Amino acid sequence: MDPEEAKRQVAREALRFVRTSEVLGVGAGSTVATFVDALGASDVRPRAAVVASERTRELLERIGVTVVGLGADLIPLPVYVDGADEIDGELRLIKGGGGALAREKVIASASALFVCIASEDKLVRGLGAFPLAVEVLPMAVHLAARELRALGGAPAVRDGFQTDNGNLIVDVRGLDFADPATLEGAIGAIPGVVECGIFARRRADVAIVGTEGGVRILGRPTDSPVL
Repeated sequence: MDPEEAKRQVAREALRFVRTSEVLGVGAGSTVATFVDALGASDVRPRAAVVASERTRELLERIGVTVVGLGADLIPLPVYVDGADEIDGELRLIKGGGGALAREKVIASASALFVCIASEDKLVRGLGAFPLAVEVLPMAVHLAARELRALGGAPAVRDGFQTDNGNLIVDVRGLDFADPATLEGAIGAIPGVVECGIFARRRADVAIVGTEGGVRILGRPTDSPVL
């Protein structure tokens, strides 16, 4: 199946998790943009949305969805919809190709149900082929690079890129992903690191995957976001 058609299929399928009476969490990236397009073409509208990027804010406001901050009264968000760069069999993820990983992890962690939407090419046996994005304070980039090398990685600052938070992204290859949750914690403990793109501690609850044979649902098989 063409990857763009796969995105459209999973985006439409994800609409069944959206409720008009609830505030929806929405991630960032091209698959999320397709989801917002599907939302705009449907009769479904959430009460409001909490978003992971300014680009997603623009897309949602364009279709008439109000964007709000993540207030204490909204936690837990019932549902969060986002894409991924890699998904393994335990629904652990690599995210951050678009650079919005810190805000994405905040919203995912604040949500009761994390719905990941992706095409079949994102499914992997083991994480780590896709470069791991690490958001770093600008003043700490050299220290963080040194510590990432000590963990076995080959870090490179993403050229000409700044996150919505005003920070830098360091893309890291060559890390050992035998224990993704432990690696996530080790990177997070580096001074100056804001967040890394491993979603192992807060993995997806449901993955909606577009395949040649149609949409495939992995994880909790439910039509309701109510836990």
